[in-house]
Amino acid sequence: MKSNFYQKIIYQLVSQVIIFPIYKLLFRGILIGRENIPKKGSFILVSNHGSLLDPPLLGHAIGRNISFMAKSELFRIPLLGFVIKACGAYPVKRGIADKTTIKIACEKLLNDNSIGIFIDGTRQQNGRVNKPKQGAALLAFKNQKLLLPVAIINSHKLVKFRFCIPFFTKIVIKVGKPINPPKVSSKDDLIMVTSYLQESINNMLE
Repeated sequence: MKSNFYQKIIYQLVSQVIIFPIYKLLFRGILIGRENIPKKGSFILVSNHGSLLDPPLLGHAIGRNISFMAKSELFRIPLLGFVIKACGAYPVKRGIADKTTIKIACEKLLNDNSIGIFIDGTRQQNGRVNKPKQGAALLAFKNQKLLLPVAIINSHKLVKFRFCIPFFTKIVIKVGKPINPPKVSSKDDLIMVTSYLQESINNMLE
């Protein structure tokens, strides 16, 4: 209990002191669809992925303590590693079916902690959902938790340079209506829910 309490305190400090000025001042961030965010209980946030800053920006904007799966390499980057760990992120080995990672995700959901998943598994140069994985749908089935589609717009082109002067792109985060978990774990059902998530996120990006 104490560890959860301290983690929430650290999360709020990092969110307000570090992420807030980056989100609001640098990127002039706005959130659309706040009414779609579940008020209580845990859920699985599913998003597109264009930048290393996506986890803290999404976590701050949504206003809920969301634990993201993050590449294990990111935890070795000094400042970023501290921030994502403080925000509840946990490491995943890309390209490996990591049973430990899945177990951690299920434990967090059972303890009413929401998790975040980038459905492509890695950053996309065009910022869209291109080749979605079925992991989010499978976790939703295992834990019978709602899936929350979220689109983060412009994260794949956060900074543009003109004559060596940086210009920061405006970030818009759109939250779609929650999607029910699959009723069974058949391949067809997982593919159907995953495709629906892809369509929902890409529609919001447009």
